[in-house]
Amino acid sequence: MHVSPAFALFMQQAPEHAKAWRQAADALGAASALDAKTADLAYLAVLAATGNTSGLAFHVQSAKSHGASRQEVLSAVLIGLPAAGAVVIGALPAVLEAFDEQDQ
Repeated sequence: MHVSPAFALFMQQAPEHAKAWRQAADALGAASALDAKTADLAYLAVLAATGNTSGLAFHVQSAKSHGASRQEVLSAVLIGLPAAGAVVIGALPAVLEAFDEQDQ
């Protein structure tokens, strides 16, 4: 799985901050009662609803690696449509491209 160019730059230029970020993300993940696939799908929904498209490809691949189907990924993105509106539709091209991409 690959990270966005912005996140790669973050990890390269601010390694201590990146380490702290990873530790916080790992701790939050460990505290969650959700299984990995459900957590990945929920995270995709949040990214799409907030318009944060830079992390979509990484998290789509993570969801896929945990067994999420293309339809589950699509549904996770679109679940935010009533609450967040059409902003979630903007995530669809990146999400579907990442899902259909051959595993790297």
